[in-house]
This record gives sequence, C-alpha cells and structure tokens, in this order.
Amino acid sequence: MEFHPPSISEFFPDAIFGEGSPFAFTRINLAQVIATVLLVLVLVLGTRNLKVIPGRFQQVIEGLFGFVRNNVVYQVLGEKDGKRFLPLLTAIFFGILFLNLTGIIPGLNIAGTSVIGVPLLFAVIAYVMFIYAGIKKHGFGRFMKNSLVPGGVPKVLVPVIGIIELLSTFVFRPVSLTLRLLLNMIVGHLMLVLLFSATQFFLLSFNGLTVLSPATLAIGLAFTLFELFVAALQAYVFTILTAVYIQLAVAEEH
Repeated sequence: MEFHPPSISEFFPDAIFGEGSPFAFTRINLAQVIATVLLVLVLVLGTRNLKVIPGRFQQVIEGLFGFVRNNVVYQVLGEKDGKRFLPLLTAIFFGILFLNLTGIIPGLNIAGTSVIGVPLLFAVIAYVMFIYAGIKKHGFGRFMKNSLVPGGVPKVLVPVIGIIELLSTFVFRPVSLTLRLLLNMIVGHLMLVLLFSATQFFLLSFNGLTVLSPATLAIGLAFTLFELFVAALQAYVFTILTAVYIQLAVAEEH
C-alpha cells in the first residue's frame, strides 16, 4: 500500500450537496453548523435554569463566562468600557472556541475556522468594532489623529509615521487576526492527519514497519490534546487582541 500524506486539498472537500452552485455545502460547512448548534445548546441549557447553588454544568458555564469577563474584557478595558463590549467579546470567544474544537471531534476532524472565510468574518467584526469605538469616543477626526499620529512625534516625521501607522492599524491588524487563527488551525489539522494516516499505513504495512504504529498513534493522541489547548488558546488570543484594539481606540492618546 502507498502512503498518502495530507495536502491543501483537505480544505477544499467535495460538496455534500449543491455542487457547482453558490449554496454548495461541504464537510467543513457541516462542522460549522454542528459547532454553532452545540454552542447554542450548551448556552441555552446552561443558563435557562440558573440556581443560587449551581450544579456542575452551571459552574462550568459560569466559570467560562467569568474567565472572559474578568481575565480578558475587564482586565484590558476596565469595568466601565468592558460592560459595553462584553457581549460582543464573549460571543467572539465562544464562537471561535467551538469552531476550533471541531478539529478534534471524531468524524468531523476539521476546524470550522480552517477556511479563511470564518477567521476573516471574525476579524471584520473586530475591525468594525475598533473603528466604531474610536469614532464613538472621539469623533472621526480626533480618532484618526490618535490612530495615525502618536503623541510626541516631531512634525517632520508625521507623514512617514502616519503612513506606517495607517498600514499597521487599518491593514495589518485585521490581516494578522485572520491569518493567525487560520494558519494555526490549518497546521493543526495537517499534523493530526499526518500522524494518524501514518499510524494506519504502518499498521497495515507488511514490510516490518508495523512496530512503528504504536509510536505514531501515541504522538497523534498527545498532539490531539495539544490541539485542544491550541483551540482554547487561539480563542483567547483573538478575543484579547480585539479587546486591546478597542482599548487603543478609546484611549485619549496613544
């Protein structure tokens, strides 16, 4: 038998239905729908019957909400501004987390964020909220001045610094948010496919390589746990960076 390593084609699967139409539905879309349904179910079931003395499930949900509120939003934005943006940032965190986790669910095995449309959508939401927060706080003119011309810059350097800040703030930020999340999920999927396909190849081979299958299986299982950590970490990083950008927008001066 031949070994077939993973390739970029993994992220362009055949359509389950609607092939060739704008409504083509693939395995990745199925993972996204499942993640969304699970997220809604978890949040509804976890919050519909809140008790003063919470059960274990309620404790987990409250712990996650408390983590986002206290360790991400309030820590960066403070309580006053944090309350305004808490619903948005909480939605971003949970949305990315559940979409990331489909990458390690058996039968799906691909993250809903491993195609560029989803990370780009989250980045656009963060970008719009960053601009909205700045304009709401300072007005358009002052917001642009604060964003493009840091305090204390000599006048002769203002044009150069302005161009650099324009690219950094309004171009590189949404691009970096998109690519950081996308590439982490792509690499994680390729590594898992590589390890488990190698395990299958070694196990079914008849040339003495069968003894290697336990090693690749063990590494694959360990890497699955690591991907669980990465899924949570990327949700945290994306959310806290969004909070940082909003904080920079509402700050009096950079």
